Formats: sequence, structure tokens, C-alpha cells
Amino acid sequence: MLSAQSPAPKQSVWDGVYTDAQATRGERTYGRSCEQCHGPDLAGDPVMEIPALTLESFMTSWRGKTVKDLFDTVKRSMPKDKPGSLGTGAYVDIVSYILQANKFPSGARELSRTPEQLDTIVIERSK
Repeated sequence: MLSAQSPAPKQSVWDGVYTDAQATRGERTYGRSCEQCHGPDLAGDPVMEIPALTLESFMTSWRGKTVKDLFDTVKRSMPKDKPGSLGTGAYVDIVSYILQANKFPSGARELSRTPEQLDTIVIERSK
């Protein structure tokens, strides 16, 4: 008889879920693929309805959601002219950079590329 697997324990973005090297790769990809709309400081453009990817604006949109939710949204809709064109690794790296830009701590392990793992990491204002 097969037993039901228990759900993976939840993690927080405060648990060091990405590496500095991964965020650095993400920053480079962001510079090539995202910066022209979201800006070098990730501030977005309220006039053009381009959301900010940092600080209070980011937390208002993403608090309580999972890193998978963020990953899915970025992959499904960005870059604006070619959504989904960057590849899973590049999108995970960009999400790592966004986490770093929001002052969430890095850790020893890279952010996972698997949806099941990303779905266990909750975006929280504080630990």
C-alpha cells in the first residue's frame, strides 16, 4: 500500500534560500532582460504601470505568497516582448536577485529549479 506523502515543510525567504553567486547571475540577466522596463534600481515605473520589484511595493504584492508564485509570474509574463524565453535557470537566478535586492539573506544552497521546492518557500515581511 502506498502512503500519502506529507507536504514538504514550509520555509521562509529569511532562511537563506539562494546563494550570492546565483543572485549575481540573476543580476546580470536582469540587466540584459528586465532593467529597460523595471529600471537599474528595480523601482519600476508607476506612470507606465510597471511594478517595483523591491521594498514596500514588492512586499505589498508578494507577502504571504510563495517563491513559486513569483517565479511563475515572472516566467509567464517577462520579458514583456518575449515571455518565457529565458529558460528556467535564468528565471530562478532573476528571482534570487529579486530576493537579494529585498534584503533577504543568502545561504549555502542555490534556489531550487523545481516547482515543488519553490512552492514551499513563503515570502514574509519578517521571520
